[in-house]
Amino acid sequence: MKPLLRRILMVSFIGIAAVLPAGRANAQATRADSAAILLNAATRFQQSGRPDVANAIYRMLIDRYGDTAAGAEAMRLAARLPDQPTRSGRVELQVWSTLYGLWLGVAVPAAFGADSSEPYGIGLLVGGPAGFLSGLALARGRELTDGQARAITLGGTWGTWQGFGWADVLDLGENDFNCDGDVCSSNGGAEERFAGMIAGGLAGIATGVVLSKRPISPGVATAVNFGALWGTWLGVAAGVLADQEDDALLATTLLAGDAGLLTTALLSPGWRMSRNRARLISIAGVIGGLAGAGIDLLAQPDDDKVLIAIPLAGSVVGLAIGTVTTRRYDSPREPDGDGEPAGLLRLDGGRLLPSLPVPVLTMQPVRIEGRRRLEARASLTLFSARL
Repeated sequence: MKPLLRRILMVSFIGIAAVLPAGRANAQATRADSAAILLNAATRFQQSGRPDVANAIYRMLIDRYGDTAAGAEAMRLAARLPDQPTRSGRVELQVWSTLYGLWLGVAVPAAFGADSSEPYGIGLLVGGPAGFLSGLALARGRELTDGQARAITLGGTWGTWQGFGWADVLDLGENDFNCDGDVCSSNGGAEERFAGMIAGGLAGIATGVVLSKRPISPGVATAVNFGALWGTWLGVAAGVLADQEDDALLATTLLAGDAGLLTTALLSPGWRMSRNRARLISIAGVIGGLAGAGIDLLAQPDDDKVLIAIPLAGSVVGLAIGTVTTRRYDSPREPDGDGEPAGLLRLDGGRLLPSLPVPVLTMQPVRIEGRRRLEARASLTLFSARL
């Protein structure tokens, strides 16, 4: 049989199994048999390089056959699959590129020292459409995922911030004086700051485009984004605790942000963290930091180091709590034991624990007067154990 025909027949079978009523399907096979057949099909798709199809079948098994051995196995296999990306990054990239084009419409005239309104007006008229068309060109012919699109947008945003920061640290343009007769003035390096932001943003976009050619899950992209932000905050706090000021403090902040970004970019693919879990961990850190700020307002310490150390400690504690409490967030819920429901008494790892038993309803085939029928049966586990 040709591979294409075999795949069509397999998909057709899966579709039929998904839409048949439970009673009619059980007339041909028990729930366990049906679940086992679907599990076998899912593993074949996974082995043939189609994790998206396999994941969809696993989810159906968990929803409809969660009380069977195949359903428990589907839970285990689904937990090992990476985030299944969505192909919605194109719109996000085009929206961001339009806004970035408008920003360039203002930044470019400023970098050239424009002192009249006409160049900025032209920049706004041209920048928006140019940015939109640039985003369209970047996404053309590609099915960008959310993670891939965010690699580009984060690169542009982060590069813009880095360009501004390092131009300020290096004092670019602050020694340039314009003299008109006996009167001399300095623009404070404003033109150089804008030029640095433009150069940094474009370099970041180019880096993001290169990285986006590889698969990037939404969870990885979100973790890297938060890693850069948390690194920046930790850099600010560490600089203040080290009595740094001005350029030294800004340089520490920039380097710490870069370290946070690079660290999470290297480690987060191995974490297999979902976007929602990354958000929950980050918001826990924010709650901890704000709690520390609240303590500052109540205690009103006189020492600047104490003032910054309390929110810093709150942030670290919050991140730790968020990481620990969400460690099973991305794992599908499994029944107690090896696929068995919890009993009235449950022995778990040597501890005897009370539990609330849940009745399990199943349809069992029986023979009555020589005819095969399906009967609804309920079971209740009084004791379960897991060693």
